[in-house]
Amino acid sequence: MLLNEARVITAIITPFTADNKIDFPALETLTNHLLAHGSDGFVIGGTTGEGATMSDREKIELYQGFVKIVAGRGPIIANIGTNNTAASIEFGQAVAEIPGIDGALAVVPYYNKPNQKGLIAHFTAIADNVDLPLMVYNIPGRSTVKASVDTILTLAKHPRITALKQCTDLDELAAIIEHAPSDFTVYTGEDGQALAAKALGAAGVVSVASHLYGDEFQALFTALDAGNVAEAGRIQRFLNPKVDTLFSYPSPTPVKAALTAAGFATGGVRLPLVDLDEAEIAEILEKLEKN
Repeated sequence: MLLNEARVITAIITPFTADNKIDFPALETLTNHLLAHGSDGFVIGGTTGEGATMSDREKIELYQGFVKIVAGRGPIIANIGTNNTAASIEFGQAVAEIPGIDGALAVVPYYNKPNQKGLIAHFTAIADNVDLPLMVYNIPGRSTVKASVDTILTLAKHPRITALKQCTDLDELAAIIEHAPSDFTVYTGEDGQALAAKALGAAGVVSVASHLYGDEFQALFTALDAGNVAEAGRIQRFLNPKVDTLFSYPSPTPVKAALTAAGFATGGVRLPLVDLDEAEIAEILEKLEKN
């Protein structure tokens, strides 16, 4: 499947063992389930996958193992981005040597607070030096800096910058879709925007909630494609309170708790995140069941 044919891309968690190592058997079980229930492809080692607390060596091991698990059943986008351009390039070059990785994800640099010229230079340098299609991840809530519409449109002209995960408002999403090259693939990174983004012309959603509701996202898109806007709207309204619940504590703690309750081995989260306590887990599960 080509990236632009993937409607639901799951930003997959990384299961850990009791001694805080990557749990590959658990990852395989979860991945097979997700592929059977709505996931067309994956972002691996991203925010939800706790890539920020993994060493480069661990991420290479994770990506190599994940390629074997997926075995060509969907596109794999591997996170390579940091706030250090040179380090992102060096790591991205190592990732590009892994057969089966279909693209790279790089976030707008956090902490440094570059201006728009700096953002263009950063992503251009990565794309010039890493032999993978690049998805730009624009999430000002985590980066503090936002890539403007004009910056994204400038980057979209680069032959290796082929996709966008956008976590801003729908007006900006619409402007990018309207003016970007036809082969530039746009996804919303906000589960609550799935319906609106697809209606505006986005390819789909890069999702956290699809760990639990992948079938529902696919049904939403199928209904919309068939012109059944009322059904698509009903599904989005069903999903919205669940999405809110899954982000009511630092992600991915709620989705890991929900998956654990559903019988999947996920392990805990790595510091500086902390696992939910029993009362918080009960609250999450009650809200997901109720809403």
